[in-house]
Order: sequence, then structure tokens, then C-alpha cells
Amino acid sequence: MNRHRRFGRRESLRSRLPTEACSARVGREGEALAAAYLKKKAYRILKKNYHCPLGEIDIIAMDGETICFVEVKTRSTGEYDRPQVAVHKNKQQRLSKLALWFLRENRLLEARARFDVVAITRRGGLNEIEHFVNAFDVRSEG
Repeated sequence: MNRHRRFGRRESLRSRLPTEACSARVGREGEALAAAYLKKKAYRILKKNYHCPLGEIDIIAMDGETICFVEVKTRSTGEYDRPQVAVHKNKQQRLSKLALWFLRENRLLEARARFDVVAITRRGGLNEIEHFVNAFDVRSEG
């Protein structure tokens, strides 16, 4: 009986791994689509997957003289809410801290900056891309 329960746990763990891997793949594909979309709109991509001790920013780009911190959300049809809904208050606070880290690190605190969200909804073989320019303001805790 004890062996059966342990096997059940392993089975459960294995069944989650492909979903997590698939989700990561969908995210990477979405970020690549978003970068291509932004390039077509004449944005200059500065960084993809910028990492610092606080976390990661999907894309950092220039739109003219404005630094854009871009969060990319990708969903398949019927999966949860619209992608942009996932950029909730806590996520906005975290992105604000990450952006400030980047600006300090690069001595750009006086630069004009904003937060954009690129929401990608996959429908069959098609991708619907929505770009929310200046999607939210800097969020502090509280």
C-alpha cells in the first residue's frame, strides 16, 4: 500500500512537468512575437529577459526617446482570463521595482520611461496581439 501511494505522487509530479514546460515554451514564443511586433512599430529592443536580483523584465525597448518596460502575457484560447488581466497590482509593483533597478544600474534615472503590456491570445494557428501603451503608472507598495 505504501508503494502505491509513492508511485501515485511520482505520477502526479510527472503529469505536471509537461504542462510547465509547455507553459514556458508558450511564454518564450510570446516574447519572440512581441519583440518582432515592437520592431515592426519602430521600437529598438535594448534587452530581452533582463535579469536582476529582484526578478526579470521581459523586454526593455526604446520608443523614440522613451524607455519602455514591456511585460508580455500569452494565453491560449479558453485559458483563464484575457492575458493583460494577469498584470495585476502586485505584478505592477514588482515591475516598478525592476524598472527602477534597471534605471539606477544604467544611470538613467532622469530618462522618460513607461510601462507597456503586450497581450497575445493564441487562437488555433493565429495570434491576436494587443499592445497597451503606458498600461500603468509606477506603483509603490501600499
